[in-house]
Amino acid sequence: MALVNEHFLKLPSNYLFADIAKKVNAFKVSHPHAEVISLGIGDVTQPLCPAVREAMHKAVDEMGSKESFHGYGPEQGYAFLREAIVKNDYLPRGIHLDPSEIFVNDGAKSDTGNIQELVRWDNSIGVTDPIYPVYIDSNVMIGRAGVLQDGKWSNVVYMPCTAENNFVPQLPDKRVDIIYLCYPNNPTGTMITKEELRKWVNYAIKNDTLIFYDAAYEAYIREDDVPHSIYEIKGARKVAIEFRSYSKTAGFTGVRCGYTVVPKELTASTLSGERVPLNPMWNRRQCTKFNGTSYISQRAAEATYSPEGREQVKEVIDYYMNNAKMMHDTLTSLGIEVFGGKNAPYLWVKTPDGSGSWRFFEQMLYNAHVVCTPGVGFGPSGEGYVRLTAFGERNDCEEALERITQWLK
Repeated sequence: MALVNEHFLKLPSNYLFADIAKKVNAFKVSHPHAEVISLGIGDVTQPLCPAVREAMHKAVDEMGSKESFHGYGPEQGYAFLREAIVKNDYLPRGIHLDPSEIFVNDGAKSDTGNIQELVRWDNSIGVTDPIYPVYIDSNVMIGRAGVLQDGKWSNVVYMPCTAENNFVPQLPDKRVDIIYLCYPNNPTGTMITKEELRKWVNYAIKNDTLIFYDAAYEAYIREDDVPHSIYEIKGARKVAIEFRSYSKTAGFTGVRCGYTVVPKELTASTLSGERVPLNPMWNRRQCTKFNGTSYISQRAAEATYSPEGREQVKEVIDYYMNNAKMMHDTLTSLGIEVFGGKNAPYLWVKTPDGSGSWRFFEQMLYNAHVVCTPGVGFGPSGEGYVRLTAFGERNDCEEALERITQWLK
């Protein structure tokens, strides 16, 4: 008799965004003439830039010729992309990586979920709260999170990020084996300074803690003294794995490409105290479970580093950040507290009059026909907030803001 992995049964029945889709679809059925605008899901709307499209067309033509056809590629990624990543994303910031420390994937979500396979099931984990759901859910699936009690997992250390602490998490008052950090943050859209990030790296070095650092939105940073990579901090190579993505920077949500950095200095311990490097372990894992990202997608990612590609990608990012500014300014003028939106394409909105997150979600849907994301879906500290994204079409953002303004007035 095959026995099910009962840890899966501990998870809520639906993923957060599946619950949102269900409620939105129910509304559309009962209001067939309503035109719904979504500012909730973090999916991009602008088309792939010309340099990327040209690279993909060229790659497809190569795949159509016997002489230049590509079958299975390297599980770690093609050298042309790994070298471009080192040269363009890290060297300009004084960070020296070897291409063998770069692992190309099909988007950061997969690796942020799979990376925890490298460590024992009984490691303790700490998360900022609110948090991207995949971090916790993937640990629940392996049995590391414990049981859900009053909205919190029993074996997870929660580090609240609220307006009261300026959305800067406090260091744990006890030792934690693994810590998840995401900056610029999803869902709050807030950032962390180099000084604050240095505290986390120092904590990790002192406590032999492993940091999983999600930097998927680093391209949206606008302010100085905001680190684009954890490796800008001295000593981070010994304690941190970093995740990057082309999904939101270059519109690759439908193309699928990202990468993970596992430095060679990074180690973890066996029960007997032996230090084991994680880079070859992750390489072994990828060779076993992953057949590599498509050649076409990797050529597309490489094109984002060309002079034309860099400029075109920047224009798209500016487009979304202009949406964010417009949304921030409009909502603030209505007397609503808004956080984020300055170094990230997300706005973290305090619900008026203390409304619950799901209640405000439904009020906005039924009164303004606009979709947001309930903050409590990202963790207990998200209650009383909703997340808005700036990834929409400009006209949709303007129309949504006009509806929200009329509704709240």
